[in-house]
Amino acid sequence: MQPVDFTTLTAAGNEIRDRWLPARSEQVYQRDRYTIAIALRTLKERGWLEICWHPQAAHFCIGSPPPRTPDTFTFSQQLLHQLNGLALVAIAQVAPWERVFDLQFARRPGEDALWHLYVEIMGKYSNVILTDASGAIVTAAHQVSQQQSSVRPIQTGQPYELPPSLGGAIPTLEESQARWQERVSLVPQELARCLLKNYRGLSPALVQSMVRVARLDPEQSTDSLNAADWDSLFSRWQEWLQALDKGKFSPGWTTKGYTVLGWEVATPAKDVQDLLNRYYTDELNQQEFQQLSNQLSQKLKNILDKLHLKANTFKERLEQSDRADVFRQHADLLMANLQQWQPGMKEIVLADFDTNAPIAIALEPEKNAVQNAQKLYKQAGKLKRARGAVEPLLAEVQAEVDYLEQVENAIAQIDKYQTAEDLETLVEIREELIAQKYLADPEYARRDNPDSSTNFHRYRTPSGFEVLIGRNNQQNDRLTFRLANDYDLWFHAQEIPGSHVLLRLEPGTVAEQADLQYTADLAAYYSRSCQSDAVPIVYTQPKHVYKPKGAKPGLAIYKHERILWGQPRQGEKYLVAT
Repeated sequence: MQPVDFTTLTAAGNEIRDRWLPARSEQVYQRDRYTIAIALRTLKERGWLEICWHPQAAHFCIGSPPPRTPDTFTFSQQLLHQLNGLALVAIAQVAPWERVFDLQFARRPGEDALWHLYVEIMGKYSNVILTDASGAIVTAAHQVSQQQSSVRPIQTGQPYELPPSLGGAIPTLEESQARWQERVSLVPQELARCLLKNYRGLSPALVQSMVRVARLDPEQSTDSLNAADWDSLFSRWQEWLQALDKGKFSPGWTTKGYTVLGWEVATPAKDVQDLLNRYYTDELNQQEFQQLSNQLSQKLKNILDKLHLKANTFKERLEQSDRADVFRQHADLLMANLQQWQPGMKEIVLADFDTNAPIAIALEPEKNAVQNAQKLYKQAGKLKRARGAVEPLLAEVQAEVDYLEQVENAIAQIDKYQTAEDLETLVEIREELIAQKYLADPEYARRDNPDSSTNFHRYRTPSGFEVLIGRNNQQNDRLTFRLANDYDLWFHAQEIPGSHVLLRLEPGTVAEQADLQYTADLAAYYSRSCQSDAVPIVYTQPKHVYKPKGAKPGLAIYKHERILWGQPRQGEKYLVAT
């Protein structure tokens, strides 16, 4: 993940100053443990200033509105108590080449600041600190005790101190090329490393880009450069400093990340705010997606392994109970042939009632024939009673396996992050598993909005009918039991875990065979048998689909169904076409 450097921070700060100052502070919302959003209102517009102190993605920019869920964080409540209704009157860099901004809040523009919100964008040392007008710390996103840092503790009531000064020379436009070249090449090393080591305000991403646009290799040694190489590199160096001096930036997307200098741009960006908001939202979403996907997949695997083991144990006990009839048959034979028993016998061979085939029956020599027969009757009864007890338990375990395999299939359908909807789908799956008591996460606040699951997969059939596909069990239930109407058609893989699929039809319209096959192909692709050549797909009217009482999310029974054979590979082609 590309960290925010001094250049990017300067560009972001310049844009916010030009467009959003002065602005009234109306709300403070904390998205997560690393991010707050401050609602700002100017005479022309309203927006959210996002400040993030994540160790890998620290940044600040105008971002997206926060979700409508309760904010339970103390830090944001403390900020709201002090800053609500005040005017953001200034955003100042506290010192040259420092990645620290001072956001100043006053009662109205032109008055002295009552509160200072220091935003420190410094990688793993990033922080957000609120002080009063005298500089005393009122609250901080991350407090640092004396034991954690003797250099710069950060605690409530103490005076605010700036971070220790950076090493390296300060870059200036007045420095001559000869002096600059002498400083960079004093100790021959890799070119990129020499620039980073000798000057402040640089970042690895900036240096790498600067060297590449100068048509040089960042890893080549400084003693391998000729005069033309130094001229080219110094030209880019000056270009960078002039952009900082004039405050003119060209934000854009590169193949490796982003830039605000217009170097190696593959796609221009709207502005720096949009660039930073999109980049870090996507990067953090992707990181959370991967962690959550691994967590859920591993948890489901562990649970399913235990359930399969339990199911196999029950099946073995049922197989044993199948011998109940054998024990009873042996007991009947023994009772019918008591005259053939002799004291001390360990085994007796008797003819089968129906086939006359010889059957060997093990006996206990210390018991007589009747006692041995009674023991066999007792074993037969015990095994029959075991079947009555085990069968419901096996059915219960199998229902649980079916449900969890449905969840597992939903996760498998989103194996990589592409949009924010993919993360939202996984979050809904986690909520569902928490609600079903498969996950315990006391720090996670479950949402109470059942109508939020609307990010279905959407497609169009050859005739233009809409096809909706659930991405998890919550969406499957919403699709089938809340959204579907009497004119639609409901599709699902037959006795195979998979998504609920809805073919939306208007009153009086009839789906052509091509539409039905198109939908069946998609239902096959979004099922557990997506690697098969063909999958049996049932379809029926939604009024014929029911949820059994007490059934887990995503499970349903149906009747009056018809069957089509869906082709998963064909369904995959529809995705590409879409």
